[in-house]
Amino acid sequence: MSLRSGFTTGTAAAAATQAALECLLGGRAPEQVCVVLPDGSALEIAIHSCRRLDEHTATGSVVKDAGDDPDVTHGAEIGARVSWHPGESARRVEIRGGPGVGTVTKPGLETPVGQAAITGGPRTMITQAALGRMAAHGVYGLAATEIFVPKGVALARHTLNGRLGIVGGISILGTTGIVRPLSHAAYVATIAAALSVARAAGLDEVVLATGRRSERLAQARWPGRAVEAFVQMGDYFAETMALAAGKGFTRVILAVFFGKAVKMAQGIGHTHARSAELTLGRLAEWSRQISGDAQLARAVATANTARQAFELIQARAPAVIHKVGREMVRAAADFGRPQLAVSGVIFGFDGEVRFDG
Repeated sequence: MSLRSGFTTGTAAAAATQAALECLLGGRAPEQVCVVLPDGSALEIAIHSCRRLDEHTATGSVVKDAGDDPDVTHGAEIGARVSWHPGESARRVEIRGGPGVGTVTKPGLETPVGQAAITGGPRTMITQAALGRMAAHGVYGLAATEIFVPKGVALARHTLNGRLGIVGGISILGTTGIVRPLSHAAYVATIAAALSVARAAGLDEVVLATGRRSERLAQARWPGRAVEAFVQMGDYFAETMALAAGKGFTRVILAVFFGKAVKMAQGIGHTHARSAELTLGRLAEWSRQISGDAQLARAVATANTARQAFELIQARAPAVIHKVGREMVRAAADFGRPQLAVSGVIFGFDGEVRFDG
């Protein structure tokens, strides 16, 4: 059965901002808006509510539709309160978090401490949506948008935000703008199909990435490889390795970010945070063994995220990253059985290769 796709909280926030600004600049409350996604495609989003509060302020909101994905924010109202300040020669957008949007209080996340938990992809979409309305109406000025989620505090209790130090609400997320749900069986079937296509193309070697960003980096690293050689395995580490061996591949290359690599290095077969809580204890022990620095080991053990641990290790004991890489490759070989040769690269959060072996 085909599962229905939805859209992210970031897309909802961009649509709400666009609707509110159109209400201010165009004098109408739109029933739907067209949001441009990060890949350049567009998506029509229905507007839940839109009204003008005064001469310079309006609100818009969208009901988040996650499709068939089991997302805690499905059905939540995501809103934007936009204030318009006319100017003479520049178009600017300011974004802040309002009620129900969390605030980052611990290091190690993409968003700096003290800022609203609105990640880069949504900020880009919100900015483009607002600038697009200004350009369409031929006006200049500042659009200040405050993103709010009426039930955000309650929803956040069902997320990992508290453990990550995000307080006061949910995060506004989304790298692609689209939620593409797949059940466990369907996702594994998709991986199997992709591997079959690669074999049918005559390939005996495949590059396994965990997501779209790691896949893009891998494609840039090996530009001469056929498109069929790149397969997204998601969180299905163990099952993908077994599938690759069963389909007759002789070699696989893992292309992953450090957070996933740490889980893989510990032999965790399914790397989603919901089913495999990130354990930094072994990473801390490796740090102590390799560097002899007990202070570093304690800092790694108590790090808020893998990103924070990576930054500590990269600065003080980069050899630990190579240990993680070697253990990741060893675990992959165990899952893939002896006939499958394995190598891998680990990308830093800046996209640079930090392990190649």
